[in-house]
Parts: sequence; C-alpha cells; structure tokens
Amino acid sequence: MNGNLSPAEEKLLAVLHDVEDAELPLDVVDLGLIYGIRYRESDRHVDVKMTFTAMGCPAMEFMMMDVRERLLREPLVDSVAIEVVWDPPWDKRRLAPRAVAQLGGWGIIP
Repeated sequence: MNGNLSPAEEKLLAVLHDVEDAELPLDVVDLGLIYGIRYRESDRHVDVKMTFTAMGCPAMEFMMMDVRERLLREPLVDSVAIEVVWDPPWDKRRLAPRAVAQLGGWGIIP
C-alpha cells in the first residue's frame, strides 16, 4: 500500500480491518488484499484496488460486497467502486506481521 494517504483515506483503510476474509479469521488489510484506496471529497466517492490470494477464489464477490458495505457505513462515503487487480500477484510477503504470527501459530505458514 502506498504510504501517501490522506487522513480520510487512512480512516477508510482502518475501517477495512472490520472486514474478514471469507475463509480465515483475518482481515483484508492484514492479509494484504487491499492494494490501494483513494477518496474524492468532491463527490464522497471511494476507489479501492483489491486482490485475492487466488484467481479462482469462490468468495470474491462476497468479500467485495463486504468491503463496499463497510465503507458505505462511513458518513463521508456515498459511493464505492472496487477494481480487482492481479498485478502484482499476491504473495505471503504482503501479510502484516500480526497475520504472519496468526498463520504461523496455526501452522499455515512456517
């Protein structure tokens, strides 16, 4: 994720910690699935770039719906567009340290 986020974008990214992966009890931010977030104050619109751990993820639509619904609960947001991106491909280096610790504790990653 780009570190040049506005305060509104930082807040919106933070609320996405409420959205859990469909298969793991980890959030989409800590899993590294959010590649970008941009907020336009002029029309209260959020653009999200999001990926998944696999192209064939059966829960993609559900997770995008969860991201959209969570952002729309914020008073500063009227609309959300989500772009699914595959470049760069997701890999475990995108995991936040707490996700690495949890997955390691479960024996999922070394």
